[in-house]
Amino acid sequence: MEKIMISEQDIINALCLFLADKKQISPEEVQVELLYDDDYGFSAEAYVNDRKQVLITANIIEAIRFWLETETDIDPIQAGLELELDDEEGIIAYVK
Repeated sequence: MEKIMISEQDIINALCLFLADKKQISPEEVQVELLYDDDYGFSAEAYVNDRKQVLITANIIEAIRFWLETETDIDPIQAGLELELDDEEGIIAYVK
């Protein structure tokens, strides 16, 4: 199976959809910023109704799986996900 790249914008969209579903609001009410730190790895800051929520790597992976299930034909359970920091693309994910 070939690797499929998920862009930084699609990861942000996945987080917005995931949090909107959890909080029963529209995705447009969620703002997300992806972050990478050499010590802590991948994370995200989400803002919902002016409240900040910090998401760790596991939350990002969970959101991508939710997005794969609701927006694509890819089986989220079978998908092996890998986050990567790319110099040109930013934070991306690969589905194996």
